[in-house]
Amino acid sequence: MLNTSLQPNNDIRGSEVHFWPDNFTLRNYETVLFDPGRTPFLPAAANSLIITILTVVIALVFAFLASVAVTRFRFKSRRAFIIAILTIQMIPGEAMIVSVFRVIDGWHLLNTIAGLTIVYVAAVLPFTIWTLRGFVNGVPIELEEAAMIDGCSRAGAFWRVTFPLLAPGLVATGVFGFIQAWNEFLMALVLNARPEMMTLPVWLRTFLVANGTTNWAAIMAGSTLMAIPVIVFFLIVQGRMTSGLVSGAVKG
Repeated sequence: MLNTSLQPNNDIRGSEVHFWPDNFTLRNYETVLFDPGRTPFLPAAANSLIITILTVVIALVFAFLASVAVTRFRFKSRRAFIIAILTIQMIPGEAMIVSVFRVIDGWHLLNTIAGLTIVYVAAVLPFTIWTLRGFVNGVPIELEEAAMIDGCSRAGAFWRVTFPLLAPGLVATGVFGFIQAWNEFLMALVLNARPEMMTLPVWLRTFLVANGTTNWAAIMAGSTLMAIPVIVFFLIVQGRMTSGLVSGAVKG
């Protein structure tokens, strides 16, 4: 992808394979970033970044509380709740797109950041609950009981002992939520169709030409720019994931 983005469009459409950009050019990135005839890149990137961050934060908060509830407490509908989480994950998003559109339209949230964020949170939440449930279940409840014997309250024992051990789980589910929200295309295409509210996957679609020559070099340049935030985010949380795993190992 990077190699293609640094070549002229004529070279990548030819029969000769270039494993290195012989005719190195940054023209494709200039087209992506500064072409006045296209929807601007930066507003689409800002929309994607805001929606993705909101989705990850909100989903982690609700998923964390739900996973603790189904793991640490026993209540009547607990089993039904867990089965419902698994069942919801089996339903493809395309099957609900008409219903989702009507709900968001009824709330007057079409072409808004709030509307798309709500849909993304609902899509990410079942998996994050199920994943965090496994992490919470893997922390022995005896650790909390020992802290309570030493004088901590139930809440204090959880936040001081159990919560630090759940950092790897929070990071792992956060990475999943980030990638899913960042790369999602179909819901964003249907719910945020206006040019000023496009996310990056929808914005990238504007380079496709139905009855003409598609500028694949520019598409590869846009795809490269889209991949950079995901790579940076993963590199940041990777170190924290490792430190969280080591911290959890020595605290026991």
